[in-house]
Amino acid sequence: MEDTIAAISTALGVGAISIIRVSGKDSIEIVNSLTKSKKLVEKASHTINYDYIMDGDKEVDEVLISVMKAPRTFTCENIVEINAHGGITTTNYILKLLLNNGCRLAEPGEFTKRAFLNGRIDLTQAEGIMNLIESQTEKSRNLAIKQLDGKVSNMISDLREDIIKVEANIDVNIDFPEYDDIEVLTNEKILPSLKDIREKMHKILENSRDGLLVKDGIKTSIIGKPNVGKSSLLNRLLHENKAIVTDIEGTTRDIVEGKISIEGILLNIIDTAGIRDTEDIVESIGVKKSLELINESDLILFVLNNNEELTSKEKEILDLLKKKNYIIVINKCDLEDKLVINDDNIVRISALEDEGIDKLKDKIKEMFNLEKIETEDFSYLTNARSISLLEKAEKDLNNIINNIDNNLPIDMIELDLRNVWNTLGEIIGESYDEELLDQLFSRFCLGK
Repeated sequence: MEDTIAAISTALGVGAISIIRVSGKDSIEIVNSLTKSKKLVEKASHTINYDYIMDGDKEVDEVLISVMKAPRTFTCENIVEINAHGGITTTNYILKLLLNNGCRLAEPGEFTKRAFLNGRIDLTQAEGIMNLIESQTEKSRNLAIKQLDGKVSNMISDLREDIIKVEANIDVNIDFPEYDDIEVLTNEKILPSLKDIREKMHKILENSRDGLLVKDGIKTSIIGKPNVGKSSLLNRLLHENKAIVTDIEGTTRDIVEGKISIEGILLNIIDTAGIRDTEDIVESIGVKKSLELINESDLILFVLNNNEELTSKEKEILDLLKKKNYIIVINKCDLEDKLVINDDNIVRISALEDEGIDKLKDKIKEMFNLEKIETEDFSYLTNARSISLLEKAEKDLNNIINNIDNNLPIDMIELDLRNVWNTLGEIIGESYDEELLDQLFSRFCLGK
């Protein structure tokens, strides 16, 4: 990290201002060489300075330049931010000048990666930054803020500290068995501490599954045969005419998507092609996608016609749904009842008359416990990587507890505990590999 990086930090386009960010040991000197005053190197840290960016004798733009000196910066390096007039041409011109005068174009997420590598933040906080950028509801924003302020990291650090205490007692007994004043530590004596740690892990995992709902939302697919009212249902949920509605079968050939918020949780809704046997190549691709979405979705809204009996195809789909979260939505309840079906997850609506939509939303709230998701303490893990590592740690701890029941020697228990401690360290980035970092930070934009 000896080189100096630069990138555009604001969305590229027409706007009031754009920000070009520079980080590295030579950042102040490089930007200073492009200013009209040539006095940027004299400025105090954390100041905003009026100047011009120059290309030789040519004025490029009138700017405000923020100077932040290491180590009290986001990356713990010297950082300069050039606040220029918004616009693609000017912004790119200034970036090009920086690259021609000693800067390297930053990789995606490299500013945040440097903050991590320099000890400014840990991995859960880095993930929180990405979550904050991507948040689309107030709950997901609050969740990201909790990650940024270190509350999530502290939970994992506390678990590691609990494990270290148990390990320390084991080490004393192994290394100094000759001392009479040291209490002889048996497997049975460490068992309560390990069970307490396991309980804390399990509680974090339970809460973190709610955290995933808050961050990612609920992937919801509307499926059914043609002309049962899938597109009409989507339009009613979204309160807009997103999908084309006609009486012609096969109108929806590809997926149509939209989003709504229920109790602060995002529903990512997908209207799919009507499931039927068809010789139309384009429609058949859409039908195939619809069937694939049954396995990929968190929630299936299976729409049936109230005025028609179940078809053999619909019975097949019902069998597929038994292991999924699903709601059977019986549409066209303003028409004659012909459908006979017994299930606990039924909501009756009329998409045409806009009836029953609120009942459907209430059913979704009930199914996912949305009203009970904690709104005050958002200290959850929200990343699949973090959650899988914690699940591994919990599984390994369960094995340790089982081994204690089977009288495994205490020195072997100590080695297994160290593995759990290391796994927890991977969550916050105490240990990592470069491939993991590259993958994680590649999701960020260039200027973050």
